[in-house]
Amino acid sequence: MADNFTKLLVDRYPVYRAQYPQHGRRWRQQRILQEFWENPTRVIDVSMDAADAEDFSEDPDPYDFAVTDGPEAGVLIRTDFSDDAAFQSFCTELKEVERELLDSMKPDEPMPAPTVGPSTASDTPSAPPQSAEDEDDSSDDEGVLPSAIVRIVDPSTDARPSFREVFRDITNLTALRMLNEPGVRPAPPVPHGGKRIAQPNRLIERARLQEVYSGMTIWIYDQKSNTDRCARLVNQQGDVYGTATGDSWRARVTHIPELQFNMTYMGMQINFGGEDRYDYAERKRNLDEADNIPASL
Repeated sequence: MADNFTKLLVDRYPVYRAQYPQHGRRWRQQRILQEFWENPTRVIDVSMDAADAEDFSEDPDPYDFAVTDGPEAGVLIRTDFSDDAAFQSFCTELKEVERELLDSMKPDEPMPAPTVGPSTASDTPSAPPQSAEDEDDSSDDEGVLPSAIVRIVDPSTDARPSFREVFRDITNLTALRMLNEPGVRPAPPVPHGGKRIAQPNRLIERARLQEVYSGMTIWIYDQKSNTDRCARLVNQQGDVYGTATGDSWRARVTHIPELQFNMTYMGMQINFGGEDRYDYAERKRNLDEADNIPASL
């Protein structure tokens, strides 16, 4: 049933594009995702056409500026605007640590190719096979050290006064919906002797499926960051059964560049050994918001 979302997306996206030309790609995708979750077990008989998927994947989105056209693998989003000095100090230290990390890597050491993020293969039409020319182009990028690891997005620098309000104190889930691409996958298996959650939620499990996201890694600078000098690292999908898409934990600014580098290029996964050690307060905010899409998205 997980691939039903992809089929629905291919079928309904042209309709939403025609009816809502003023909105961006992710706004339309989220409305179609809502349609999917209204009846996730239905059978959708739609011919899969990779050309259609490629067409809408190239549609513009107002938040693409934060996650496109750059070497970075992660993006730090400012969501608290109460202390400019603390934020600037945080960013300065982040970039200093990032530069020290990159400078410490010997230029003659081959760079591993970036690893694929959370799998949503069942939710995305297969890409066409690479040609020999494509393979040659991709091989040229391997072994090249990135010039930056984490991008910083500060909405307060935008000329539109209302722009910062869009980002102010957003949940992890809203950040994923704004900056990543949605998908649906089978939910993680229930552990032996365990029970399914009493109240199904699409971020954990509904109809044995789970809402997931793919794209650039998201770090969130919030009000706590002003004093604890940490940022929330947002998970694009649940880990073990019972954890949720959008779960997060806090990482110190001094650790962020290395964590991002290792996740992107070394395939490191952070799962706390299968234990649920994520921030429950942030999870609750996400779960409460799961069935509601902000109008600003």
